Amino acid sequence: MADAVGNRDRAGRGGALPRRAAKRGRNRRITAWRHRITRNGLVRTLGPFVPIMFLWWLAAELELFPGAFFVGPDAVLAEFLDLVRKGVLPGYLSDSLTRLAYGVGFGLLIGLPLGFLVAISAWARRLTWPLLLFFQAIADIAWLPIVIVWFGFSLTAVTFVIVYTIVFPLILAVVAGVEQVPQELLRAARSLGAGRFRVFVEVIVPGALPSVAGGIRTGLGYGWRALIAAEIIVGTSGIGFMMFDARRVGDVSEVFLGMIVLGVLWYAMDALILAPFERATVERWGMVRQVEAAK
Repeated sequence: MADAVGNRDRAGRGGALPRRAAKRGRNRRITAWRHRITRNGLVRTLGPFVPIMFLWWLAAELELFPGAFFVGPDAVLAEFLDLVRKGVLPGYLSDSLTRLAYGVGFGLLIGLPLGFLVAISAWARRLTWPLLLFFQAIADIAWLPIVIVWFGFSLTAVTFVIVYTIVFPLILAVVAGVEQVPQELLRAARSLGAGRFRVFVEVIVPGALPSVAGGIRTGLGYGWRALIAAEIIVGTSGIGFMMFDARRVGDVSEVFLGMIVLGVLWYAMDALILAPFERATVERWGMVRQVEAAK
């Protein structure tokens, strides 16, 4: 009797072991499949937008809002194809990117030198720091009324607003980056006979670059929003003007299209240019973090 019970127990355990092994194998396969899916670049990029698009389509199909105020993805896609066929959207997009390029170029030319000057010069910092904090607190859109008086509805007015928006965050980022450079590196460079210019070029600038890269990324984000606001108010072309003009005639699909174009364009610019630039800068010149971690 006891032998029979023991045989049944061993048989039960012998059958449970393969089942547990099979379950572990299935779990490993599911985990590996999940990792492959989540690591896929296309899935990681478009995946979060799928439920948003579905809810958008569902809300339009169920007519939760009047059609004059809310349209679905199909209407926006049709508007996109129509504006591309007519050449309107490419022309407006080109105008917006041209204005952004002018603003970013002048903003970098002004913000980077001023940032390093304020960061390394005590008298320049004492002289300009209250002004930086004061103008940083004034929103870019607050300048538009006086800018229209000064420059009219022109490219200069839009460029001024973009430059103003980029310069101050960039200066503050440069100052923060220079302050993060360990004093040990500066003293070591001077003890080896490096002069002021060489210390600046070989120690201060590389040490501040990670913060500068982040400041450029942030400043461009502010400049992009300032561009659209300026085009809505003072522009005669561009994506912002297209959206504002569509609002006047009640074309909701064109307004939705403008919003999507803005989001897609900025996402592409950030993912393809700004984020890799910041990541490469940190990897190449991130010795500040390495030195601090070793202390």
